Amino acid sequence: MTLDQLRIFLAVAEHGHVTRAARSLGMTQSAVSAAISALENRYGTRLFDRVGRGIELTETGRRFVPEARAVIDRASEARSALEDLSNLASGTVSIAASQTIATYWLPRRITSYHLEHPGIRLNVVIGNTREVERAVVGGTADIGLVEGPTGHPALVRRTVDRDHLVLVVAPGQDRIPRTSQGDIDIRGFSWVVREAGSGTRQALEDEAERRGLKFEDLRVFLVLPSNEAVREAVEAGAGATIISEHVVAAAIRAKRLRALPVDLPPRDFVLLRHSERQPGAAARALIDVFTATKPQRLAS
Repeated sequence: MTLDQLRIFLAVAEHGHVTRAARSLGMTQSAVSAAISALENRYGTRLFDRVGRGIELTETGRRFVPEARAVIDRASEARSALEDLSNLASGTVSIAASQTIATYWLPRRITSYHLEHPGIRLNVVIGNTREVERAVVGGTADIGLVEGPTGHPALVRRTVDRDHLVLVVAPGQDRIPRTSQGDIDIRGFSWVVREAGSGTRQALEDEAERRGLKFEDLRVFLVLPSNEAVREAVEAGAGATIISEHVVAAAIRAKRLRALPVDLPPRDFVLLRHSERQPGAAARALIDVFTATKPQRLAS
């Protein structure tokens, strides 16, 4: 039995699905399945029942979950202790980050960290806000970075930056729906959105709520798995979206997208860590880098 096998087991137990667990771990589905099979074969027991296209924990699997989690937590504490003793000469920090942050905010900061601490290895996994939250709670990530709300009581949240949102359409979309008062009517657009659980999707849900609407009142035309796919679809004329200024700033400057005059509240970029897990020296130094940056507005 290895720590990797235990981490994989816990991820599959959390997601109830091999493919989603593999995605959260940054692994292939076959590698995850092989690890579970090896664990089951080694101890002659079944940890999961295959039910339809999903899987469920067996009674043995349910009883094994707290034991596996305790081992992972203890190993994390031991690793942190060794990293403290090494005085940042070596070690690993695992980061789970949502797409916007991982693509547009994180690279410069981890590059700065690497120049100061070249012996530290950083492992970055990208997911939506819900997936990042689960990774930090489950112990597969030391640090999480999200732009959406989280609800788990064990998580400590710390704002590290602010993000500005824009409502964009293709330049050729001249007929902008408006209410009888002359305001832009978000019910009149065909919307291109991210999947449920993403911070970008949450921004549109929040705007609908501020206007006294339900998300179901909007005409959602297309659901896509990445910010870049959403941007490309809107550029092609598929509809409108509310998205981070980071994602569309270049397209707006190049006149491939048009930003509409809608006053959208900024959202926070938030660092997550588990309240019951003490970060090691390497993770603390990285947190210092993340929290040292002053919020900046992109040039239009």
